[in-house]
Amino acid sequence: MNDSVATAPTRLDGYAELRDYAAIGDGRCVALIARDGAVDWLSWPDLDSSTLFAAVLDQARGGSFLLRPDVPHTVARRYLPGTNVLETTFTTAGGTVRVTDALTLPDTASLAPGRELVRRIEGLSGSVPMSWSVQPRFGYGARIPIVARRAGVPVAVCGAEAVAVCAWDAGHPQCTADSVTARFRAESGTRALIALPYAYQEPLVLPTRAECEARLDHTTATWRQWSDDRTCTGPWRDAVLRSALALKLLVFAPSGAVAAAATCSLPEELGGERNWDYRFSWIRDSAFTLDAFLKLGCAPEATSYLWWLMHASQLTHPHLNVLYRLNGGTRAPEQALPLSGYRGSTPVRVGNAAAGQVQLDTYGELLQTAWLYTTAGHRLDADIARRLAETADFVCTIWQQPDAGIWEVRSSPEHFTQSKMMCWIALDRAVDLARRQLIPDRHSARWQRERQAIAEFVETRCFSERLNSYMRSAGSDDLDASLLLGLLHGYRPQDDGRLRGTVSAVQETLREGPYVSRYLGSDGVPGREGAFLACSFWLAEALAGCGRIDEAVSLMDQLVALGNGVGLYSEEIDPTTGAFLGNMPQGLSHLALISAACAIGEATR
Repeated sequence: MNDSVATAPTRLDGYAELRDYAAIGDGRCVALIARDGAVDWLSWPDLDSSTLFAAVLDQARGGSFLLRPDVPHTVARRYLPGTNVLETTFTTAGGTVRVTDALTLPDTASLAPGRELVRRIEGLSGSVPMSWSVQPRFGYGARIPIVARRAGVPVAVCGAEAVAVCAWDAGHPQCTADSVTARFRAESGTRALIALPYAYQEPLVLPTRAECEARLDHTTATWRQWSDDRTCTGPWRDAVLRSALALKLLVFAPSGAVAAAATCSLPEELGGERNWDYRFSWIRDSAFTLDAFLKLGCAPEATSYLWWLMHASQLTHPHLNVLYRLNGGTRAPEQALPLSGYRGSTPVRVGNAAAGQVQLDTYGELLQTAWLYTTAGHRLDADIARRLAETADFVCTIWQQPDAGIWEVRSSPEHFTQSKMMCWIALDRAVDLARRQLIPDRHSARWQRERQAIAEFVETRCFSERLNSYMRSAGSDDLDASLLLGLLHGYRPQDDGRLRGTVSAVQETLREGPYVSRYLGSDGVPGREGAFLACSFWLAEALAGCGRIDEAVSLMDQLVALGNGVGLYSEEIDPTTGAFLGNMPQGLSHLALISAACAIGEATR
């Protein structure tokens, strides 16, 4: 699929394909827009807040913002080059219309609303009848607002939240009890504008048209400047830059945290119950995140992220939670919402019970992140250095425990091999940081002893001579794609025979075409899931690490082609249909793309 080729938008049972969504954002929140012009997801005021629009989870109750021609049409879309501003072109028999969508970035020239969605509609040719409808539903569809006019402008109010519907040359808005609608004709050479300014526990600002237009242009220019400063090269430069922009959408600017994804409860299996809330920051993703920021020349984002990571984990030190809220908090109680779910996929969950699990690999991720940061020439302050040394001490006391593993299985804890490997990484990086006098070294001898003990455990209990591969867990006969991280994070040298054997075993057992499954065994949750995209990119990177460059390049080319028409990825793909599955845009998929592209590029030079 290529969104530069105009095709008619489609829906099934009222739902757009997940592959059909593009994302826009402002560093605080993210909206999903379908190819037919509907904003079906928007959480305000923040990325992890409840929603104003959640039709992607319930067409009847979720709320949405529809904007489209009233006659048959085709659609072509793109992001304006170097931006997270979306451009949609509708073509009809009578003319062509262009819609430009953005969540605007604040400027300094005017009193700006707390948040603002702006949609600019331009008639390019002919005359096109257009219609639009704003159906705000606060609190994940649970709270229907009261709609009334203020100074002639429709305003929807619900408790401490308010959103105005400002329209210029876009028809005469009609207010019903719970929505605002209008029709107009987009004539050639004309321009209309619809803006939704939002307020939470503060006065609602009603902007002028000129202010909205200026902020939209300012937003486009700001994104382009950010992209111009990135250091992307190589054959997959465009995909890397789009992934960087997608990753930037997931950065919560006030704290520097990076959300795993922008949405909750988009299903890993259609009709199934594998529906999770990913609007938290996972320690699991930290090393890839920092590595990507450094490779892309995003030093401020790297520093902010490390600061957030250490600040958030201070609350639980030396214990690490699996995930943290974007503000650094730890509460993430899981609950089901009374929504029908994407195409009947229930329960619709918010919160994530994985927060209460034990996940030992996180300690390796934290030490690896700090190690990467210092390797790039940055310094650690004394408090962070002390806490990292104490974290290494803690690893010495807990590495022998079973855990839920990187995939946070809901079956019984096991001695997952990847968890042990990352505990080894934690102590290995601590030893190196101490050797360079970047953290206190008084327990370095103990770290080295326990590092050796972990290696003996992994080499004697987690390796299959028959398969010439590490296995999913101690004593298991199953494989797991997370074992590839042993090679990518440096558990052993890249020319190590056991790691090379593991790469081959994963490829032979878990790969189908470009798709790689996480594992084939049980995980305590009913149903199945699609292929996990990050694992496919990890395999491409691991093949390059083993010197199998041609295979790595071939797989990478196939994976880059799997992005949707605007270059975004979800968490998983159905290998049979190519349908996107899981939350989106998914940070780990885009992080893995960036890492693989950079690694393969280095290997080919």
